[in-house]
Amino acid sequence: MTSKSKDLRPIIKMRSTLGTGYTYVTRKNRRNDPDRLVLRKFDPIARKHAEFREDR
Repeated sequence: MTSKSKDLRPIIKMRSTLGTGYTYVTRKNRRNDPDRLVLRKFDPIARKHAEFREDR
């Protein structure tokens, strides 16, 4: 069985940089994106698009 820490597609939390505390939960491919992921997504609390960074 594979261990969770060595999983190729781990589950990650994306936290808003606006400080609202809103998060998205997604999976990422470690082989394609070895660094921390940054995506621009909608923050419903701030009611606008913002950068979401990978939180560990």
